[in-house]
Amino acid sequence: MFGLLINEKEVKEMEYLIKRELDEILFDLNDERIDHIVKKAMEERYKILFALFRRVASQQECMKYILNVKRSFKKS
Repeated sequence: MFGLLINEKEVKEMEYLIKRELDEILFDLNDERIDHIVKKAMEERYKILFALFRRVASQQECMKYILNVKRSFKKS
């Protein structure tokens, strides 16, 4: 286990970067041209990033991505 000491500005920056990556993955999961195997890897990456996002984001922000993940993963 690792510990990380960051200030509020760094937390906001991490939240922003993770949200952008999650949004990009969600967008790509809806692309019909992407192979199923690649989408499976993208889903795994989404799960890892979402777990990290939960540590820095508010519960309300997390809820937005929980709903999106359920919709997107069912489509693939």
